[in-house]
Order: sequence, then C-alpha cells, then structure tokens
Amino acid sequence: MKKYFLSMMAGFILTGMISAQENVRLLRFPAIHGNQVVFTYAGDLYTVPLKGGTARRLTSDEKGYEMFARFSPDGKFIAFTAQYDGNTEVYLMPSSGGTPQRLTYTATLKRDDISDRMGPNNIVMTWENNDNIIFRSRKQSFNSFKGQLFKISRKGGMTDELPLPSGGWCSFSPDRKKMAFNQVFREFRTWKYYKGGMADEVWIYDFDTKTTTQITNNINQDIFPMWHGDKIYFLSDRDRTMNLFVYDLKTKQTTKLTQYTEYDIKFPSLGDHSIVYENGGYLYNYELSTGKITQIPVSIENDLLTARSSFVDASKFITSWAISPDGKRVAFGARGDVFTVPANSGITRNLTKSSGVHDRNVEWSPDGKYISFISDRTGEDEIYIRVQDGSQPAIQLTSNSDTYKYNPVWSPDSKKLLWSDKMGRLNYLNVATKKVTLVTNSKDWEIREYEWSPDSRWIAYTLPHNNTVSVIIFTM
Repeated sequence: MKKYFLSMMAGFILTGMISAQENVRLLRFPAIHGNQVVFTYAGDLYTVPLKGGTARRLTSDEKGYEMFARFSPDGKFIAFTAQYDGNTEVYLMPSSGGTPQRLTYTATLKRDDISDRMGPNNIVMTWENNDNIIFRSRKQSFNSFKGQLFKISRKGGMTDELPLPSGGWCSFSPDRKKMAFNQVFREFRTWKYYKGGMADEVWIYDFDTKTTTQITNNINQDIFPMWHGDKIYFLSDRDRTMNLFVYDLKTKQTTKLTQYTEYDIKFPSLGDHSIVYENGGYLYNYELSTGKITQIPVSIENDLLTARSSFVDASKFITSWAISPDGKRVAFGARGDVFTVPANSGITRNLTKSSGVHDRNVEWSPDGKYISFISDRTGEDEIYIRVQDGSQPAIQLTSNSDTYKYNPVWSPDSKKLLWSDKMGRLNYLNVATKKVTLVTNSKDWEIREYEWSPDSRWIAYTLPHNNTVSVIIFTM
C-alpha cells in the first residue's frame, strides 16, 4: 500500500505564482528610519522607500528566518534576529546591506522558531543609543511569558541585563533616562481577546530613581509601547480589535488613534516622525504630526522560490486515518485534503481537492458507504460526509458553527455522528435529518473521550472535573 500511496500522493500540487507580485501581502515586522522601511517577507529582510515601490532584498539565507529589524538611531545599522547558524541570535548589518555579524551566543531552547507559540528567542527590541542594542531573551529562564531584557554592544562582547525582573516590548524616553516597557511577552500566543492575569500593561521604569510606574490599567492587552516626545503610543484590544492608542504624559489621558475592526494592528515600530505597522498582511504608515494613515505599496521582484508551484509528498503530512470496514482501502487526512488509498492495488482518490481549505479528521462509516470529515470551507468548522468512491458531491451536515470541532465518531448503525467541541459540548447528529442533539456541556474542560455502545443506543464519555478525578458517564 505504501508504494501506491507515495507515488500518487506526490502529485498533490501547491498552487504558486510565477510572475512578480504587485502589492504583496504577508509583509511582517516592519521598521522605519527617515524614508527607509525594512520588513520581513518569506523569511528574508527587504527594504523599500516609505512611499512604496519595488523592495530590495537585504538577506538571502535559505536555512533560517530573519526578523525584527531595528534601525540604529543614526540609521547606519540594522540589528535583527536571525537563525543563520541554527540558533536564534542577534545580528548586525549596515542598513544599506552587507555581511551580517553575529553578536550573541546562547544555547538553543529548541523552541525558537517564529511558528512556535512561545515566540522566537533573542528578539531585538530597540537601540539604547548608536552603540547598544536591547533584546529580549529567555536564556536565563524557559518561561515564555517572563523573559529578560539585555543589551549588547554593536561591536559584540558580553551582554548586560537591564535592572528589571522581566521585560518584553520596550522603548526609551528621548533622554534615555526612562523606558516604557511590557513585563509579559505573549504576542505569539494563540489566545485572542485574552483578559486574564497575563494580559499586559504598559509600565515606565526610571533608571535614576529605580522606580516603576504603571500607566495603563485594564483587563485587556496593552502592548508595544513607543515613546515619542511627551507621548507614549501603544496597541490595545480594549475595544476587541487591536488598535493604536496614545498616552499623554502631561495630561495623563489616553486617546484611541485608529479604528480598525477587521484585522488587528501587528508589530508596530516607531520612526523619526511616524509609526509603521502590519494590518491584514499589508504595511501602513501612521504620521505622528497629522494622524494620516497611508498604505505602503510593495512589489517583490525575485524568483519567489517559496511561492512557486511544486510537488509535495502528502504522505509526510498525515493527520488522521480510517480503515474501510472490508479492509480494502484506507482513508487519510493529509495536507488539508481527504484521500482514500488501496490496501493492495488500485488508484488513490483525492475526495476533496480543496486548495486553501483544511479538511481533517476522517472516519469511515461502519456500513462502508461514507467517509466523514471536518472542513472549514465555509469559514467555520462543519461536518461533512462523502460517498467513499467520490462519485457524488460532499454533503454538509452541520451549519452555523461557533467554535472548533473535535473528531466525529460514527454510531455502529451508521445513522449518527458523535463529536465534541472547544466550548465543552458533546453533540450527536442524525445523518438522515441533520438534527443535532446536545448530550451535555462540560463546565470544567473539553470532553475528548466518547464512544457509542454496540447497539447505537448508548453513549459513554469521560466528563472532566477541576480539582478532582474525571468520571465516566453513560447516557442514552
């Protein structure tokens, strides 16, 4: 079976673009100095004029990721975080381009990648002056929320820890005697609209008096402080979507400056006269003196190696599987599609062929007629079934989903499907009528273990409880 699976699955194609891209998206981690903007695209650093245009690539390492570029105050250098030598470290290069110089040497945490929910290690935050670079590191602690701030000379050498117990995004006052900063670092976590004890605030540390003052105080996220003159700009999701706010140090008043409702502002950076940031994958510039917001149009003209069409062996990305009742075929969920593969001989079928859609959690009905799966093709998780030979279109069984669904399980009579979800609910549906019935709703945690009785009349599940043992429950 493996021979057929590998040969047929290798034909799964990633759709790409072969021409230069105009006004590209997925532009990340911008920084600005004067009229020069540097950002990350496809793992490399690019530079483009503030007015936009064709970007010029500054780095070209194929093994790692270059990110969080920050200009020196005089604009001559760029400090950034990169993975040239395996570890995620701080590097330096001329702002016009040149050979990167490695500045830090730390042990890898094996959780340093940009895709990890802990976020990368050794992230460049800002410059103290033209000589010293400030970066956030977990080299003294694995705790992802409580890294420390360090500084290192652009000439290299030993690092010095700032006199703070923890720190994240930060910005110096114009006289460099104070610093606005965050204590918690959770920008890479997947919890949107978080309002718990780890929601961050903006603080000011006085290096002379060794005192700390809190300038924001609410249950939402207040992050990315940027100090300009007598004002501190920052992001907050206090109105649900992450927008730009400003705190006036003289009046002690906070004002909302942007009104985004669809996408959060991400990873802003302060320049001489403006703030650049991401929104919806594009770059924008906020002019401090006027409040004018303009998009920075960017085109990329290179080989776009990571975007070209390519053959991918989907057998390396299997996430779910189910054997047909007669044992002659196997269903696989792989790379967002649903496949069935012969046990001995025959063809491999791609039942969904849904580029840009995530189809997952395949299960074969006990009568052998259908394959069920979860798909987000409507924008939300819904349950579908399809005739196992692919001869008929998929049938959507659920609608109006409001959360993430977990693996549906067929009843032995093939008439019902049982599943749980992120909201702690356990449900089943009648395949013929599409009627959904709520079995129970866990108050403490998600229900992840559930099964049908052999006669399809009873359901057994594990109900989790806080501060005590879970219990097994049977219900009709």
